[in-house]
Amino acid sequence: MEVTKLSLVGADASQTFDLREGSPMVVGRGLSSDLPVPDPTISRRHAEVLARDGVALVRDLGSSNGTYHDQAPVGAEQVIVRPGETVTFGKVVFTLRTASVARASPPSPGPGFNPGATIVRSLPVDLKEGLAAALRSGPQRRVTPDGTPAELSPSERAQERLTTLLEVSTELTKQVSVDALLQTIADKCTRIFMVDRVAILLADAEGNLQAKLATDRKGQALGAMVPQSIARASFDEKQAILSENAAEDQRFQGQSIVMQQVRSAICAPLVGSENRALGVIYVDSVLATHRFEEGDLDYLVAFSGIAAVALENSQFAERIRKETLARSNLERFFTPALAERIAQSPDAVKLGGDKRMVAVLFSDIRGFTALSETMNPDDMARLLSEYFTEMVDCVFRHGGTLDKFIGDAVMAQWGAPLGEPDDADRAMRAALDMMRSLAALNRRWRDQGRPELAIGIGLNCGEAFAGNIGSERRLEFTVIGDVVNTASRLCGAAEGGEILMSEPFQRAMRDAVPVNQHDPMELKGKSQPVPVWSVDLPAMGIEV
Repeated sequence: MEVTKLSLVGADASQTFDLREGSPMVVGRGLSSDLPVPDPTISRRHAEVLARDGVALVRDLGSSNGTYHDQAPVGAEQVIVRPGETVTFGKVVFTLRTASVARASPPSPGPGFNPGATIVRSLPVDLKEGLAAALRSGPQRRVTPDGTPAELSPSERAQERLTTLLEVSTELTKQVSVDALLQTIADKCTRIFMVDRVAILLADAEGNLQAKLATDRKGQALGAMVPQSIARASFDEKQAILSENAAEDQRFQGQSIVMQQVRSAICAPLVGSENRALGVIYVDSVLATHRFEEGDLDYLVAFSGIAAVALENSQFAERIRKETLARSNLERFFTPALAERIAQSPDAVKLGGDKRMVAVLFSDIRGFTALSETMNPDDMARLLSEYFTEMVDCVFRHGGTLDKFIGDAVMAQWGAPLGEPDDADRAMRAALDMMRSLAALNRRWRDQGRPELAIGIGLNCGEAFAGNIGSERRLEFTVIGDVVNTASRLCGAAEGGEILMSEPFQRAMRDAVPVNQHDPMELKGKSQPVPVWSVDLPAMGIEV
């Protein structure tokens, strides 16, 4: 069976609105209008259009720029517009058209009412417009003592809508954690809309919707209950959807709708800043079709807008808290610049690791045990604190990573978790800087009558395992392997005021420094003597 459909078609055919027979529809600038026309010459409630018996009855609603029928002004009294004639709202011109369509034809995807379809409304989400529409058309029921719905007067409706939205805003802003916020959103949805089930789905990094919470009206957790066809359409199109009978809705033919016995459903996207969809809120009824009213859709749009802002703020606060904690921990061992790079790369520091080319530095105080026996603990602790502060600054100044303190020794490395082509040169510059800084410390301590220190430094370069060693509760980022052991042995062999380096390290340097070649040294763990070079510090003007 075919029926005649009336449509308002824009001048360039970019906008088409199907009219519903026998029901007045409001033309307005707001996206929540029945026929939304986002043009500055259109008032928020501009005109009313009623389709009846093959014609449209149009009247103006006190608009600022007027309504015209074939250029004749239209007032508060209804004017008949026939097919082929034009009607102008402000400066936007539409022509009334007719078409013969099958009664069971698919619903139009555009905004507004869709005759013959089970979608009551498909509404683009806009928080500002949604709030205004919610105050006009929010839930119109209250529960009587015996549990049955009762009508509210207009003043009661307005008061309840405003009170509820304020309560929602207040409650959501109190929640800190994302999980607590989602639970509050679900509880509010259940109370406001008196639904059978509510679910919240959030998008992951790939844009897939993941169910984070699903409960029934008693608060009991449910499994997968959201028809993906409805949720996906709402999320992708960033439109709130109200379906009177989802099982017969021609837009949603998924088997999950039938299996889950979905009757009436509303789904609204959670749209945050920069028009980014965070997920969806879904509510449904499994007991009755035509369960929801048009005002429920407007109200859920407003609710989802407030919830999206709260959710985005909560996610942002949680991310900042985690990043701040992670960065504060990282800056204990890495330079601030390197800590920032690691914080921006979640996989840079994780349990486990891999092999990397690294440059390793060990420095050790000579005669420390004997010195400590001559000093009281407080003086020794203060001396070491000043010494370690200077040595760590030298490492960080040249882009190194503080691996650990071992008694009075310092271990540092370049190359993990992030490396640079000149890591060996950076390690050498740090070693030279350590010698200069210690000379300055010794001059100050000498003037204060305090003991002076001498250090030996060992440098090596090669492949090592780099990563987090430990457990999930306590991790230590470090490098291990023969390259580390050799650097430690070279440090142990160095005299006070001496920097020893291995042959691989000497080859890896790009910048030339004056060196002296030593006779090959026998080092613990090595079957053959190791070629060794020392830096000629006096030739570089460094006090030893």
